[in-house]
Amino acid sequence: MAAPLRALLRPAARAAAAALPRARLPPPLRAPRGARGCSAGAAFQYLLVQKTGAQKNVGLIQLNRPQALNALCEGLMAELRRALEAMESDPEVGAIVLTGSQKAFAAGADIKEMQNKTFQECYSSGFLAGWDKVSVVRKPIIAAVNGYALGGGCELAMMCDIIYAGEKAQFGQPEILLGTIPGAGGTQRLTRAVGKSLAMEMVLTGDRISAKEAKEAGLVSKIYPVEKLLDAAIACAEKIASNSKLVTAMAKESVNAAFETTLTEGNRTEKRLFYATFATSDRKEGMTAFVEKRKANFTDS
Repeated sequence: MAAPLRALLRPAARAAAAALPRARLPPPLRAPRGARGCSAGAAFQYLLVQKTGAQKNVGLIQLNRPQALNALCEGLMAELRRALEAMESDPEVGAIVLTGSQKAFAAGADIKEMQNKTFQECYSSGFLAGWDKVSVVRKPIIAAVNGYALGGGCELAMMCDIIYAGEKAQFGQPEILLGTIPGAGGTQRLTRAVGKSLAMEMVLTGDRISAKEAKEAGLVSKIYPVEKLLDAAIACAEKIASNSKLVTAMAKESVNAAFETTLTEGNRTEKRLFYATFATSDRKEGMTAFVEKRKANFTDS
């Protein structure tokens, strides 16, 4: 069994988990009908990268390290940054879906890689700093989470803009059980999403919450059956991608300001971006289409 999951499972579950190495892990999710490869440079070792949707305007990135339950090693995260950069620069892509397997979105950071790191190494290299790439992509990202989203996996999902969860998904920040704390935004984003009390409980005990609990707490937007989750996330991404890419980026920036600034500053950002839409052809097209009772044809990218 992958070290990240072994370290994160509750003691009562360890005996059952010990059987996992002998069990056949589920295959990677099959690409949706009509998906095609995305031109993103050299082939990926830890990812499956495609463009999908009826208009091929959705970027689909699947974490593909099944033997380690998608543990987030440095190689995987480097590939993820490269894939996101390719999606960001692709004019066809209007939204991105990030997913894992049905068993694990990501069971955590790769503990074997960080086990022997020193303070000096972490500090001088800015360890985990590169993970922030996910949170600064201007195109919307939807996390489609099935199975385990623990530690770094939970943090990765929270860096996305929308989280859809499968019915059996589990979220947690169990770093305390390893003698450390979350290091990629877990204490910050989780607190903003679910409030201080629940975030403190999860961080201090290492306990996980179910998809249902995550939705009730505001961490997850919607819950779907496991086998329907990816299609639902892609459908949402297609709907987003059908809007103006330029104005969508403005809207994302404005919503993010609500978490990162004061109310006064956030309102000032919103107003500035609202005014800015009046300099775009898509704003004119959208309002004209509304008045003429037809579908808008957005062209700004």
